[in-house]
Amino acid sequence: MSDTKKIEVQVLNAFVDNDQGGNPAGVVLNADNLSNENKLEIASRVGLSETAFVSKSNRADFKLDFFTPNKQIAHCGHATIATFSYLKQLGIVKSDHSSKETIDGVLEILLKEDYAYMEQKAPRYIDVSHKKKDILIALGLDKNDLISNKPIQVVNTGNSFMLIPVKNSTILKNIEPNHDIITSISNELDLIGFYPFTLDTKHKDRDASSRMFGPRYNIFEEAATGMAAGPLACYLYDQFKSQKKKFLIEQGEYMKNPSSSLITVDLTVKNGRITSLMAGGKGMFKKRINIEINS
Repeated sequence: MSDTKKIEVQVLNAFVDNDQGGNPAGVVLNADNLSNENKLEIASRVGLSETAFVSKSNRADFKLDFFTPNKQIAHCGHATIATFSYLKQLGIVKSDHSSKETIDGVLEILLKEDYAYMEQKAPRYIDVSHKKKDILIALGLDKNDLISNKPIQVVNTGNSFMLIPVKNSTILKNIEPNHDIITSISNELDLIGFYPFTLDTKHKDRDASSRMFGPRYNIFEEAATGMAAGPLACYLYDQFKSQKKKFLIEQGEYMKNPSSSLITVDLTVKNGRITSLMAGGKGMFKKRINIEINS
């Protein structure tokens, strides 16, 4: 009989909005002795959109590996926020600055009380006009549902997301995603998922309201996506010629089981060009899960 390992998983809701809602993520500390196969099994059994595994790093304060229920991904916004909020609350991180090593580099983390902010890269924009018809079909949209003269684009600040600008919250709410088509396009363009949004927000102080569909990663919809909110803030700055450098993105309002979330994005701009950004929010501890796996 093989030996078993007992794994403790912390569940935190990241990007909570006035301490409510948010997007749950799993966090596993002291994951140095877990293989990628172990991590995938744990993430699958936890069943959340992403679980973060924290281990030692020679290049940063911590090494973070992110797994969805079916595969590893390079970055995850809400799992990063959950992890560093928890490390701060435990007193493991004592400074207001930290860093994470991921499978594609080192990024800075800023902490302010219970809030954590993660660095993202300068945006890369990819034209997908040749896929417009298929993208609209994938969301059950018509071209008249889109904001005039604003393109559908893939934007990458670490992960790639399809940004789709729609006219109002009613259109956003009524989107019925075709997961098979979204998965096909996401595989073709190497996307995490589709991120439709509108400027018609529930709260007047917010800049955009959004939804995220990532069935390629078994994320059929999630309440907050920090790695997508960063690209959206960049899109708003560049496409709408905004003078703002701080954006508030709401998400999760139109899920089958609503879970309102709030993501804050601060842009660093030099000579009119975005050079980097920080996306963040607050994480709140919810519960612990104990899992046994074969070692």
